[in-house]
Amino acid sequence: MKPIRTALTFIVLAVLLSASAYAQATRTWVSGVGDDANPCSRTAPCKTFAGAISKTAAGGEISVLDPGGFGVVTITKAITINGDGTLAGILSAGTNGIIINAGVNDNVVIRNISINGIGTGINGIRFLAGKSLTVDSCTISGFTTRGIDMTVGPTTKLFVRHTRITNGATGIFLTSSAGQAQAMLEDVHLTGLTNGIEGSNNGRATISNSVISGNSGSGVLVSGSVTPRINVEGSQVSLNDVNGINCNSSNGIIRISNDEIYNNGTGITSIGGCTVETAQNNRNAGNGVAGAPSVVIVPVQ
Repeated sequence: MKPIRTALTFIVLAVLLSASAYAQATRTWVSGVGDDANPCSRTAPCKTFAGAISKTAAGGEISVLDPGGFGVVTITKAITINGDGTLAGILSAGTNGIIINAGVNDNVVIRNISINGIGTGINGIRFLAGKSLTVDSCTISGFTTRGIDMTVGPTTKLFVRHTRITNGATGIFLTSSAGQAQAMLEDVHLTGLTNGIEGSNNGRATISNSVISGNSGSGVLVSGSVTPRINVEGSQVSLNDVNGINCNSSNGIIRISNDEIYNNGTGITSIGGCTVETAQNNRNAGNGVAGAPSVVIVPVQ
């Protein structure tokens, strides 16, 4: 009996070690014809991001083999989800597409993913905790609350590049309860929304080379009473029904430089003690009401 028990012990250990190896894979794969019972290897891919994430080591990457919808996912560790080279999608009717609730030193990357709320999704990406989130070359649409909701505690960073957010409520929302919600946006299109970007309490953003247009409310909005700040550089802010630039916070600041502010309901609005600073190199024309900045930024000599 002892040899039999020993053999059984080795078999159990082998199974456990095999499962552990799957869990610790640096790169895993998903496919439209995969199965979450698989180890998520290149030759035996998983079906969903949620199935793959449990088998991917912290700091690793989930890659997409072929077109498909790979389901909503909650991320609690450093990871990259990469849809390069194919049509990688998440359909999230009635729920959040991606929730990120990671550790204070965790960096998360979402690249080349289409996130579609189909008109009933809550948030495309909900960023609650982590060191940083990078959203690169993604499309986010059809959400009832926010395309990207950054509601964090300690100071946390968001990088958004080459991304389109459309057909929803607020495109990007930033707030922090303790530190700062810091966002850096480059080549981002915020169109067909209620508000393009909103910086609320402790929300800080710099937007460059972007398009914030065709929204039913404001293109750029600061709100809340705890020092929201948004810088807009070299961007088009146009055809927003109510305001292009809307500074609506007792302690808020919006800084504008080299922007095209065209054909909005009101070009620039500043109320409640909010400050709009200008480098005096913007084009503000064709708006129902032009409005005006309140402070001139003195250039560095």
